[in-house]
Amino acid sequence: MSVINEEQILNALGSVKDGKEDIVSAGMISGLQIKDGHVVFAIEVDPARGSKMEPLRKEAEKTVHALDGVLSVSVVLTAETGGSTPNAPAPAQHNPAGTGPDAISMPGVKSIVAVASGKGGVGKSTTSVNLALALAADGLKVGILDADIYGPSVPRMLGVSGEPSSSNGKNLDPMEGHGIKCMSMGFLIEEETPVIWRGPMAQTALQQMMRDINWGDLDILVVDMPPGTGDVQLTMAQQVPLTGSVIVSTPQDIALADARRGLNMFRKVDVPVFGIVENMSYFSCPHCGERSEIFSHGGARAEAKLLSMDFLGEIPLSIDIRETSDGGNPIVVSQPDSDHAKAYRIMAKEVWKKTQASLAKGEAEAPRIVIQ
Repeated sequence: MSVINEEQILNALGSVKDGKEDIVSAGMISGLQIKDGHVVFAIEVDPARGSKMEPLRKEAEKTVHALDGVLSVSVVLTAETGGSTPNAPAPAQHNPAGTGPDAISMPGVKSIVAVASGKGGVGKSTTSVNLALALAADGLKVGILDADIYGPSVPRMLGVSGEPSSSNGKNLDPMEGHGIKCMSMGFLIEEETPVIWRGPMAQTALQQMMRDINWGDLDILVVDMPPGTGDVQLTMAQQVPLTGSVIVSTPQDIALADARRGLNMFRKVDVPVFGIVENMSYFSCPHCGERSEIFSHGGARAEAKLLSMDFLGEIPLSIDIRETSDGGNPIVVSQPDSDHAKAYRIMAKEVWKKTQASLAKGEAEAPRIVIQ
């Protein structure tokens, strides 16, 4: 198979026309990235024409996919200036998940749990990966979606590299690491390549990683959310039938304030919050055993009580957790009998129990956006 390059792609796209002018000459192509035959780019469109541009997007996708050396193509529509963007979630839709025009259907995936935080740097991805592996250790069929489009880290943490393949020639098959299925933007771009995309592009990329992946039968899909409460989070809340969510925070006040915003976002869109995890709760010196509460301690437990939420457990600031995650061999699988792994296992059992209860109550049927 030949190696595809940017010049070949742009030459091919020169045959795709928007009216009388081709989309390359018109300067409509942006964010073009290539990795091992996987191609990603955006088409800039007028917001007023956004709803009518889907045929153009499909034509561009088909044109590039036909090139020798191209394995997969992800094409998104985005708008340069204000107004309603073609792929942004419509704020006032009240469609049950799976029935609205933009709803994402994932046949075979029985439940979806989002792991979120109000800010970055609190260990959310480490928690997501170890939670997923702990659920799998209990015999469940588990997948993990790295929804952090701009800073994907799941591939490194699971020790998975390479490129996704397609068994049906249409959709990509997820990668696998330590017995769980996984998908991430990190598989489609070079590790050190920045993703410089506007919100609608990130939203569409996330939609495709959920809708266009052969996830197969899963008991639970863990979604490692990006930090904050922006476009990607709203896309998830409006278009995906989330069964529930888990909030990760460190104990200090500033992190808890941000975590509170994340928690309130899920409450406003009617997604059950299963509870709060206190990460980096304390540090025990591996040499002398002395315990230090570097980021304070107990703040998340107190916050959970204040907000009438369940507290899901404390995870210490540990060299072992950091080293095993960085090395692609997370502590739940590399040191399954350690106290840290047991803490994740206990958390996983509680999350699965709440997942089953949420499904039984039908709470995941219709996430809604509430405008205030």
